[in-house]
Amino acid sequence: MNTYNKIMLYFWLFAALMIFLFTTYMCYTDGWKKWVFYYIFVVTSLSMYFFKKWMMRRMEKHVEYMNKKQQEK
Repeated sequence: MNTYNKIMLYFWLFAALMIFLFTTYMCYTDGWKKWVFYYIFVVTSLSMYFFKKWMMRRMEKHVEYMNKKQQEK
């Protein structure tokens, strides 16, 4: 599961970068007004990246807590 989480973490970062580059290129070639709204997908991908990172850290802390609790018994 840890491998899957890391892959998905970097997937969202890569997706944000690719969408940003594509949207910027299209804004430059076709015009700003037509493509500017697609930056919302960049924001969404970056939000997913940071949310995933936060959840992974939270889960690691929870697993540590559960291991300590189990060792105390």
